[in-house]
Parts: sequence; structure tokens; C-alpha cells
Amino acid sequence: MLEELHVFGVYLPAALVWAVIAGVSAHMLRGLFQRWAWFKLFGPAGIFELALFALLWLGLTVGADAFFNQGL
Repeated sequence: MLEELHVFGVYLPAALVWAVIAGVSAHMLRGLFQRWAWFKLFGPAGIFELALFALLWLGLTVGADAFFNQGL
């Protein structure tokens, strides 16, 4: 499991990097989803964005873990 990433000369926890990427992605996807009429079927926008963030964070974490550990 990858625990730290070297980003611009600073070591950051990998979970923080994946969370930031997931948060930005969720925010951009929310703007895209709001243009469609079926978006209102999911309930309040905040709950949808939180669920989208959690799914993206999980996907990034599992994907990165599989990608970086494929050589082992």
C-alpha cells in the first residue's frame, strides 16, 4: 500500500492526494449532472455530491493501490 507521495518536493499522505482529486472531480461532475433533469431524482444535491465524492475516493484509492502494486 502506498502511504506517501512526493508532490512538488513535499511528502503528502496518499489518502490526502486521492481525496483532493476526488473532491475536485466530484465538484466538476456535479456541475455537469445539474444540467440534466433526472438529477433531481437523487434528492438533495449535497447528499449526491457526498456520495459521489466517497465513490470517487474509493475508486481512486483502490485503483492506485492496484496500479502501484502490480509489479509485486
